[in-house]
Amino acid sequence: MAALDGLTPAEKAELVCSLSALLCADCEQDVSEDNLKAVIAASGNKVDAFWMPVFASTVEKAGGIEPFCKPPGSGGGGGGGGGGGGGGGGGAAPAEAAPAEKEEEEEVDMGGGMDMFGGEEGGGGGGGDY
Repeated sequence: MAALDGLTPAEKAELVCSLSALLCADCEQDVSEDNLKAVIAASGNKVDAFWMPVFASTVEKAGGIEPFCKPPGSGGGGGGGGGGGGGGGGGAAPAEAAPAEKEEEEEVDMGGGMDMFGGEEGGGGGGGDY
């Protein structure tokens, strides 16, 4: 298991418990202390005893393992869009969606009065004490 050699003991324990919890859920078993202990023992790993109740409790409070897992392709923002045009002919153009109505931007009147330099609105031209 050279891949786990670079992990600290705490990181390894978290990984082992996480994978054990996923395995329990995948096998449609409760993510309980006993089940986590059984999976960890069967995998030949060892973790400190406090890890199993922590993971079991966390999964229980979250209502299952699902909140910790994202389905493939569901996540996270991502890279920019594809490149633009380019190419010449061939093929029909894709159908475009109906254009969404644009909301007109409203200019907000922020009031008038003084500008940031203490003069009248529109300029700062003159006469303040510096």
